[in-house]
Amino acid sequence: MTELLYKDESYAIIGACMKVHATLGSGFLEAVYQEALSKEFRKKAIPFKEQEKLKISYEGEILNKFYKADFVCYDKIIVEIKSTAILLPIHCNQLLNYLSATGFALGLIMNFGTISLTYKRIINSRNSLKSA
Repeated sequence: MTELLYKDESYAIIGACMKVHATLGSGFLEAVYQEALSKEFRKKAIPFKEQEKLKISYEGEILNKFYKADFVCYDKIIVEIKSTAILLPIHCNQLLNYLSATGFALGLIMNFGTISLTYKRIINSRNSLKSA
């Protein structure tokens, strides 16, 4: 069996998201979940940066445009927040592009828009999209 990438860190992040979802439920805008999640990250001592501007490179050159992550946790995991009825492949592809452009290895999409919190782990593999 393959060990999950950043297993303990992911577990802590997902637990914080579950707490926020259990408290607020579904139906709020992403900004509400983001604010509540930043409070929960602080309570659980999860290191994070909010609305972090990440540089994007193209063929070895840094672009003027940047990507703004909802959260970067532990200086190595991108956390994207959604509040939608269902996670679509476009959401996963978008996060995979962010991972590839920034060089991060793991991203988590957290969807607060469903009755139960749903999420996907996205691994930055150069050739394909994997959920892990």
